[in-house]
Amino acid sequence: MQALNVDTIRTDIPTSSTVLDVLIWDVAQSGTDEFIATYEVDQQIKEGEQTTNVKATYTVKVHVDADGDMVIVQNPTLAPAIEKSDFEPKIPETDASVDADTVNDATAFLETFFKLYPTATEKELTYYVSGNVLEPIGRDYLYSELVTPIFTKDGDNVKVKVAVKFLDNQTKATQVSQYELVLHKDSNWKIVG
Repeated sequence: MQALNVDTIRTDIPTSSTVLDVLIWDVAQSGTDEFIATYEVDQQIKEGEQTTNVKATYTVKVHVDADGDMVIVQNPTLAPAIEKSDFEPKIPETDASVDADTVNDATAFLETFFKLYPTATEKELTYYVSGNVLEPIGRDYLYSELVTPIFTKDGDNVKVKVAVKFLDNQTKATQVSQYELVLHKDSNWKIVG
């Protein structure tokens, strides 16, 4: 394979390339110890003063030995581009049977919970969560906001679909996590599913 790749770097053309992103689309087993990975590379090509972005999809065959070490056994080979599906998920709406007071009350509970959740211990979670429906995550996240919570009635419970924005204090990036939760209220609200 090294002999095959000797002439792949051209020195007669003043071009440079920077990889902007790599997306792994699929990994499929091919024989006992070999896997074929399909991935897309987004790169910026600079030729003199001209810069262009180029995306290409490849497959590569990788051998994995008994120790878990990997070696590429087949050159990256051009593959058809992965097409984006035109599927659009149905946008849920709040169930009219969930009254405004319940929505406000449950929203206040969720805001309190998600302020505490990133750093909460297992013991602290027991006040808000039944069983191990949500595990501790132990992250340095700062709660920012709930994004369009959707409430629906489910017997004595209320289901909620919600996105939660956090600020990751380590990376300073906004983290958006999506949850589908089942809430129940006795004396206080609790996440039961």
